[in-house]
Amino acid sequence: MKKEIKFSEQEYIQGILLDNDLVMKSLYKSCYPLILNFILKNKGEEEEAKDIYQEAFIVLYEKIKEGMQLSCQVKTFLYSVSRRQWLKKLYEKNRFGGKVHEMEEFINVEEDMVQAEDRENDFMNMHFSLGLLGEPCKTLITDYYVKHLNMEEIAEKFGYTNSNNAKNQKYKCLQRLKKIFFAASTKTEL
Repeated sequence: MKKEIKFSEQEYIQGILLDNDLVMKSLYKSCYPLILNFILKNKGEEEEAKDIYQEAFIVLYEKIKEGMQLSCQVKTFLYSVSRRQWLKKLYEKNRFGGKVHEMEEFINVEEDMVQAEDRENDFMNMHFSLGLLGEPCKTLITDYYVKHLNMEEIAEKFGYTNSNNAKNQKYKCLQRLKKIFFAASTKTEL
């Protein structure tokens, strides 16, 4: 599996100006999930999301080629254009009863972006924290919350005398995980 290369905002803009395929593909792939999620949550389908995102990407490409200076992140611009185009499409399809300009009051692009980025950062921090947790806590937490094993199954797997002992151990592991998570979160905010 190839590791995705991340670029800075300026590198994305330069990549578009220079028609750098690697940079543009990276940008395209990194922003698409956000748009797909928005459209799926708002009565859309994956094919529609692809079309809307392609149109937004072309708008970004043309604007940068014309010399427009972005006053926001590239991701925010793509999200904003995609969102606006999707709301127009919903209005045209009569899936939405109001007018597009009325939606501005209800959907704040910056707020959506911040929430999505915060959630993504929290997931990355949790993954990192789980890695630092160590065994057997890491496996116990994963078995319970990811694999959805019950306490009896966990007690048997780990050799605890009963499910209450497994539950106590899970509690202790969660407390350790919380400490690691919040310590890691504090460091990334500095």
